[in-house]
Amino acid sequence: MSILNGLKILDFSSLLPGPLATMMFADLGADVIHIESAKRVDLMRIMPPYDENHESYIHQHLNRSKRSLTLNLKTPEAVKIIKDLVAEYDIIVEGFRPGVMKRLELDYETLKEINPGLIYCSITGYGQTGPFANRPGHDNNYLSVAGVLDHSRHKNKRPVAMGIQIADVAGGTLHAAVGVLAAALHREKTGEGKYIDVSMTDATFTMNALYGAQYFGSGRSPQPEEEILNGGTFYDYYQTKDDRFFSVGSLEPQFRKLLCEALDIPELIDSTFNDSHYTQMRFKEAICDAFKTKTFDEWLLIFNEDFHGCVEPVLTFEEACEHPQILARDLLVDVPKADGTTQRQIGTAIKFDSVQPTYKFVGVKIGEHTDTILKEAGYSDETIQSLREKGILT
Repeated sequence: MSILNGLKILDFSSLLPGPLATMMFADLGADVIHIESAKRVDLMRIMPPYDENHESYIHQHLNRSKRSLTLNLKTPEAVKIIKDLVAEYDIIVEGFRPGVMKRLELDYETLKEINPGLIYCSITGYGQTGPFANRPGHDNNYLSVAGVLDHSRHKNKRPVAMGIQIADVAGGTLHAAVGVLAAALHREKTGEGKYIDVSMTDATFTMNALYGAQYFGSGRSPQPEEEILNGGTFYDYYQTKDDRFFSVGSLEPQFRKLLCEALDIPELIDSTFNDSHYTQMRFKEAICDAFKTKTFDEWLLIFNEDFHGCVEPVLTFEEACEHPQILARDLLVDVPKADGTTQRQIGTAIKFDSVQPTYKFVGVKIGEHTDTILKEAGYSDETIQSLREKGILT
């Protein structure tokens, strides 16, 4: 049996944060219905590249193992369908701006009257309250407001556009997942449901754990390239002779000793190593000069599997897919497609003893399960056909 077998989720979310959270739930066995509209298609459905049937690979990943139900939520009949489903599908994840679900009469206060055990999670950029509650935004905006980007750049340089969506995923996806599962545990103990207000900006702000503590304790605001983990020490990235990079995180004395020996700068092994800016910069320059003497492949031979000094190559995504650690952790999975073939995707990162994740199928065509879901909810073929003719099932 899957870990989350029995959890039934209605997913109204789109884009990345909500769908990735509900995908994690589906991987662990939850029954997820993705509520969609053919009139307002999720951007992830149309984002290239596409397969031979013009289906987005990104959509097929984010919405794997989820069934798709298409509804025109602006109609009373569609709202009634949701209310019928809420009796059984008692977890809702949505990512609309504050007030949208209330206007649709699908807000928490309305739906909990039908099911007091309802768990309802709203994921937004700035939360349900405050002056920015209705302000639109994206990942880089949330990182900016949360005070992350200014101290995460080089001096006199602009912040770098991230290759992954930190606020969306670490902020939205993971905090939503924790919130929903905490509420599910609470419900198991008390029978009471909960409303969860997840703000990606809030969550990102709390990730200032180290430098936030520094600021409130000492009054010193974190500065670009002046802190222990943002380039102010030798904890950094170093360019090789052929313009590739290695990450160096050898902060502890025993790791620093191994680093110096590997770089052939043993004279800088110093048990009295201190945090003065001069000492740090001198050591950092020596590391920089050393890395430039060899190519990426030459350094790979030195910093091999037997080296335990916290130095790793900066890999391309393609190289990461071939890394033995990634492969050993079953992070590349083959998910079934409707035509009997499979599609390679990134697997779930959560491991349990004796329980395997469930990868049922890739993200399906919009509305593919509409009839099946409605029949399960007690709707007849005639009623379903009538709803379709009226434009309720978009």
